[in-house]
This record gives sequence, C-alpha cells and structure tokens, in this order.
Amino acid sequence: MNIYINGNAFELINAAEPYSIDKVLAKTLPLSQQQQSFALALNGDFVGQADYCNTHVSDNDSIDLLFPIVGG
Repeated sequence: MNIYINGNAFELINAAEPYSIDKVLAKTLPLSQQQQSFALALNGDFVGQADYCNTHVSDNDSIDLLFPIVGG
C-alpha cells in the first residue's frame, strides 16, 4: 500500500492488515517529530489526535502534517 505524507510517497508493507494513523506515524516519522505537536489532515479532512487509533488509511491516501513554527 502506498500513502503520501506531505507529498512524499511511503510504501507500507503487510497491507493485508489495516493501518491506523497512529501506526502509520510510528512507521514513517522520526521519533523527534512524533513527540512534537502537530495538526493532521487525512485527504483534506482534519483528524483529531484522539481518533488516530480508530482512523484507518487506504491505498493512495494523503496525510498532511502541520507543525507550528515558533519565533518572532
């Protein structure tokens, strides 16, 4: 199964089992990014962090991650 995160393609192995958003993030993001605050949209629709484990991705889905920028 292929998915896109911020426009970058990722291939998920063992696509026979459903992948939830939290599993996808654990497989694709570095630990430092997983620990940051961010907003997430799946195919353009906002998904709250509480729903990551219950929301599954499908082939060719697109995830957009928005990280806040701190500074002034």
